[in-house]
Amino acid sequence: MKSWLQDLSLSAVVAGFVAVLVGFTSSVAIVFQAAQALGATPAQASSWIWALGLGMGLTSLGLSLWTRQPVLTAWSTPGAALLAGVSGVTLSEAVGAFIVCGVLIVIAGATRWFERIMDRIPIAIASALLAGVLTRFGLDAVMATRSAPTLVLVMALTYVLARRWWPRYATPLVLMAGVAVAAWQGRLHLEAVHWAWAMPVWVTPSWSPAALIGVALPLFLVTMASQNLPGVAAQRASGYQTPVSASLTATGLASIVFAPFGGYAFNLAAITAAICMGPEAHEDPKRRYTASAMAGVFYLAIGLAGGAVVGLLTAFPRELIAAVAGLALLGTIAGGLSAALKDERHRDAAILTFLVTLSGLSMLGIGSAFWGVVAGTVSLLVQHFRRSAA
Repeated sequence: MKSWLQDLSLSAVVAGFVAVLVGFTSSVAIVFQAAQALGATPAQASSWIWALGLGMGLTSLGLSLWTRQPVLTAWSTPGAALLAGVSGVTLSEAVGAFIVCGVLIVIAGATRWFERIMDRIPIAIASALLAGVLTRFGLDAVMATRSAPTLVLVMALTYVLARRWWPRYATPLVLMAGVAVAAWQGRLHLEAVHWAWAMPVWVTPSWSPAALIGVALPLFLVTMASQNLPGVAAQRASGYQTPVSASLTATGLASIVFAPFGGYAFNLAAITAAICMGPEAHEDPKRRYTASAMAGVFYLAIGLAGGAVVGLLTAFPRELIAAVAGLALLGTIAGGLSAALKDERHRDAAILTFLVTLSGLSMLGIGSAFWGVVAGTVSLLVQHFRRSAA
């Protein structure tokens, strides 16, 4: 078997970097809030970045090279938001809850029950779900024009021109244009970078009924419903039949191993994975796995370099992040909407799924991705019941 480096391209490297840039900068603040809410010291908070970076890096790189498909993992962002609101639980009890959550994810993967559920979701619903999740990033890119018109407009113009003459390098050129404009405007804050290696800090786990009920179970539920569900949908909508059960099992095992160091929960990525699955990553779909593999390499660097990489990534203006994410995902959004609305029999259910997912609705601590699938599935059931009754 040939080396994966032979399949690597500049566009794949940049797609992997953009995926990490978007995924990391969009939610790292929530992770720090979660660590602080549980009473973590600064050294322990740095250890969380070490654990999360290594966990995402190893699983992304390993699964992508094993399956030869773009499999990207991520930390559980809604899980971090949940942890940030936890009170009355010690850090050691939280670590015990992280381990239990990891065990539950392994069980979900090993028993294949989650994969069986995903196999029953029509491609129209999966495509609508993906489009709904990603469209918000497209809207964020447009709204970023309010606060940084020159930056965003130059990036948008670069995208249009690159798609006309150099489509394979559209995302790298957009990123380069954004960095150049931000540097010209004096908005690259590289002085915040502090070069230092991250050090792991072990926290011995303990278990309490309150932490198991109030942390472990909710963390598992939001990770599966709000993260893994759209993650699998993104793979299916992009035409990849990634082994779901094996991937889930790997993320669960990573959660167990890295939990004492702050790796609270790992899952399949959706938004950042879509960047690695689109044509901007590689013109050949069979070689796009190199983009997620490179994302894994960048995540490993984040974990090892710790505070230095955190400072480097957060030096970029938020408008640049929003613009490069939205522009990089345009093709995937269009493809998702096209696949979702192509079959007239599923069109009503698909548009319901899209709108509910796009709304950002959250109920019972579960995000809109889950409720979008519920709305689409109920619509399909009603339509099929009407036909059978007729």
